[in-house]
Amino acid sequence: MFWAAIDEGLRHIPLELSASLRAALDGHGRLLVAWNAAINLTAMRSAEQIARGHVLDSLLAVPALRVLAGDRPGILDIGSGAGYPGLPLALALPAGRAALVDSIGKKATFLEVAAAVASSTLTEAGESPPQIVALAERAEDLAQEPDHRESWELVVARAVGSIAEVAELGLPLARRGGHVVIWKLDAGDGSLGAELKAARDVVNAAGGARPRIVRLAGAADLGLDGHCLVVIDKQRPTPDRYPRTAGERRRAALR
Repeated sequence: MFWAAIDEGLRHIPLELSASLRAALDGHGRLLVAWNAAINLTAMRSAEQIARGHVLDSLLAVPALRVLAGDRPGILDIGSGAGYPGLPLALALPAGRAALVDSIGKKATFLEVAAAVASSTLTEAGESPPQIVALAERAEDLAQEPDHRESWELVVARAVGSIAEVAELGLPLARRGGHVVIWKLDAGDGSLGAELKAARDVVNAAGGARPRIVRLAGAADLGLDGHCLVVIDKQRPTPDRYPRTAGERRRAALR
């Protein structure tokens, strides 16, 4: 069911995967099922759920991100959890380098193993995998490190938080000319528009352009109707005060 669901979906994106890339994605999925019995990595349990709800939801963005970021961008995935969307994106774009970030140590350990398995699968097939690291850190702490601050072409986040929160965490990590890309659902009830409006002040303060929605061709055909990307271009350097601490962000949201 795993590959039946993915192959059906790939026709709608459309996207082709090499045999070695398929093997790497398969290894990631198998590891997720095995580890999920001991670590709560995802609420999705069946192979078909993982294929559609994680793998295809990640790969759906590949054509748009190839246009947005060009050849072999650097990708940082905030709150990577089970490795989606960061690991499939790193493999399928492909990325030059990638960082899978999660503050929970057990999840970061899973990410390290999954990345190693995917990399070794490609290497054994005679291909050069991206440089992929797993980081057990909070995004706000990572943004204070010179090796990461304003150094990534793509900062991605899926199921992490509001647009405002992800923008404040992601823009300090994106280089000028780079992009923060947020997976969102447009339910058609106006909630996404309200979330975009609420994020404008912090986006502007942190050096970003006005957020825009990128519709994903094929989403409805995959059973992912309304799934879209919110893209924020990094226009200016981010002031040192961003990102604020979690407490400061919460207090600001209450005003």
